[in-house]
Amino acid sequence: QVQLVESGGGLVQPGGSLELSCAASGFTFSNYLMSWYRQAPGKERELVALVDSGGSLNYADSVEGRAAISRDNAKNTVYLRMNSLKPEDTAVYYCRAQWSKFVYWGQGTQVTVSS
Repeated sequence: QVQLVESGGGLVQPGGSLELSCAASGFTFSNYLMSWYRQAPGKERELVALVDSGGSLNYADSVEGRAAISRDNAKNTVYLRMNSLKPEDTAVYYCRAQWSKFVYWGQGTQVTVSS
């Protein structure tokens, strides 16, 4: 059974940092492109960052320079570190796994940036 379980969300003050984790199981993690998406209230889900099976990285312009995605294939886990958080980073953050036609989503973790 495929599972993607996100953790690490919560309430953070503007300017703060956090690290999200996504633990995967039920598929060959190392083969998959892993990404983080987010969805703010009333907005469409958007890509935040991705790391492919070869380790290539890509970031949304809105988080470039403030975010770092990484993966640990030994632990079947992908991470998203975000710094200098802004209120507009408030959203539900989702982990996504893709290989060929196979796409899996996590249940999401809430990140709220507020003083």
